Amino acid sequence: MLEPALLPTPLVDCTDEAFAWAGVELRLKRDDLLHPSVPGNKWRKLAPNLAHAVERGHTRLLTFGGAYSTHLRAVAAAAGALGLESVGLVRGEELADRPRNWSLRAAEAAGMRLEFLTRAEYREATGRAEGEPGPDGLQRRWGPCLVLPEGGSNALAAVGAAAIPAELPDLGDRDVVCCPVGTGGTLAGVAAGLPPGARALGVAVLRGGGGYLEEEVARLHRAAYGREFDNWSIDHAHHGGGYGKVPAELAAFAERFERRHGIALERRYVAKLLAALADLAGAGAFPPGTRLTAVVTGLPDPV
Repeated sequence: MLEPALLPTPLVDCTDEAFAWAGVELRLKRDDLLHPSVPGNKWRKLAPNLAHAVERGHTRLLTFGGAYSTHLRAVAAAAGALGLESVGLVRGEELADRPRNWSLRAAEAAGMRLEFLTRAEYREATGRAEGEPGPDGLQRRWGPCLVLPEGGSNALAAVGAAAIPAELPDLGDRDVVCCPVGTGGTLAGVAAGLPPGARALGVAVLRGGGGYLEEEVARLHRAAYGREFDNWSIDHAHHGGGYGKVPAELAAFAERFERRHGIALERRYVAKLLAALADLAGAGAFPPGTRLTAVVTGLPDPV
């Protein structure tokens, strides 16, 4: 059985000089505390997909991820707890014969079967190359399964993430709810769940996603809600050099934040989000009186 989630997740006021001097309030939505094995936005996005899988009688989940994918670990843990098989298609065939890193070991320990693909095969499998096999092609190769997209971002995932704003009291014109953006599902849900006046801001964690990520969020809105929303935007200037990159300046910011607030920060998503917000506040991007709510989407890597 899958352990119950901690809902609603804690909302913590975070008095920080980097924001206070600009007249901006900061709150942390502690989704990192949501679930012990399916943490943060992974639970939000997976829960409705898991319910759909069980309702439709699926016995196997298939999904995609890189060498340190939190999504792969979360799907493996959730599927194992529900008695479902899981297959993870991993980017990078060179990893097949190497010792497993801690993340892939955790996925395998939870019962996931890992298949390592070349980068060209991975692009094709995820539908980002011509000749994409689609779910039918994937099932012919790996057997009957429910295919979950990379990062878990689909229409059901966006609906799941829309519950985040519903847990935030008194949202209004001065509020900006912020999250990191990898595949767009969490931002799509947050924006869709906001009341009139409030806005959503995503911080892209990958390089070169301008335009593509906006198209993905709009596509998810159309798929989930049959319409688009105009209450969100994505910042592309704080990716830190690219997906998975943690430059020294970002690591130093995270360490200072941790010392001040006693909260351990995941580096590839959460630290980039908070560093971006601090930089934007310092540059006057937010009017005085703005209240920022940063969604802490995941846990730091184990030491």
